[in-house]
Amino acid sequence: MRKFPKPIVVSSMCFGFDACRYNGAMIPNNFVQRLEPFVKFMPICPEVEIGLGIPRDIIRVVEKNGEKFLLQPTTGKELSKQMYKFAERFLSSLDSVDGFILKSRSPSCGIKDAKVFRDAQSPMPIGKGPGLFAEKVLEKYPGAALEDEERLRNYNIREHFLTKLYTLARFREVKKKNTVRALVDFQSDNKFIFMSYNPRGIRALGRIAANENKLPIENVIPKYEKHLQDALSKNPRRPSHINTLMHGLGYFSKKLTSKEKAYFLTLLESYRSAKIPLSAILTVLEGWIVKYDEEYLARQTFFEPYPRELTDISDSGKSRAI
Repeated sequence: MRKFPKPIVVSSMCFGFDACRYNGAMIPNNFVQRLEPFVKFMPICPEVEIGLGIPRDIIRVVEKNGEKFLLQPTTGKELSKQMYKFAERFLSSLDSVDGFILKSRSPSCGIKDAKVFRDAQSPMPIGKGPGLFAEKVLEKYPGAALEDEERLRNYNIREHFLTKLYTLARFREVKKKNTVRALVDFQSDNKFIFMSYNPRGIRALGRIAANENKLPIENVIPKYEKHLQDALSKNPRRPSHINTLMHGLGYFSKKLTSKEKAYFLTLLESYRSAKIPLSAILTVLEGWIVKYDEEYLARQTFFEPYPRELTDISDSGKSRAI
C-alpha cells in the first residue's frame, strides 16, 4: 500500500475554519473538508490579520497609473501597505509550503479574478486580477500548487492540483533527506508522471538527478527543484498521456497475448478520441502490474499520484479524462 506525505497547504480561513467573511459568514467547502484528513492546513484570513473586523465594510482593489491599491470606500482607508506588509511577513515565516487554496474573487485572496476598479466609488470594474495577498503568493511561490475553490470544482483542474500538490510534498521529503539516493529514487518513482506532464523536461530532470559531475547535493537539489516546478507548471495533455501509456504497455509486450494487446490499443484509440476517461486504461495497466508483479511500474506514482480517497465518487472517472 502506497504511503503518502501530508502536504502543507495554506487555505483561506473562511472555508469552514472560521466565520471570518466580510459579512460574518463561513463558507464550508466540500473539497477542503474531504482534503482535511490528508493534509496539514494553515488557515489564514489576510483581511482580519490587518485589523479589519468581523463583519466589516467591503474593500476593493483600485488601479491608478498602473499601481494597485486596496481601499475601503465607506471609511476612505487605504490598506495597501498593511496588506503587502502582512503578506511579506506571513509568507516569509513559512518554513515549507506545498500549495494554496484561496478564496475566489476576493480583493485579498483572489488569484486572478478579483475585480479591479478605477476608483473607490466606481460602480463598474475596469478589469480583473489578483488580490493583494494573492499577488505576493504568486511572487514568492510561483511553483506551488495554487488554486481557488471555484476552479477546483473542475475535474481536470482538481486532478492537476492534487497531482502537483503531492508530487511537491514528496519532493519536500527528498530535500529533508538531502541525499543523492533520495533524489535518484524520486526521479525513478515519478518518471511516468514527468513523462505525462513534460516529455522534454524529463530528460533535463534525469540529467540533473544523475549528477554526472559529482556536484554537492546542496547544489543539485535547488536546480532540480526549479526544473521540477517548470515541468509541473501546466496540465498534462492527451498526447503526452498516450505516450506514457504506450511506454507502460512496453513492459508487458512479451507477456501479453495478441488479443490483450489489441484490446489495449482499442482502448487507447477510444481515449485519443475522448470517448473514455484515462482511468479506464489505467485500470487495465494496473491489473497487469499486479498479475505480472512488475515492481518498477508498481512504484510509479502515475498510477496513484494522491490518496484514492480524494477522488470524488461523483467524478465517475471524469477527473482523469484529459
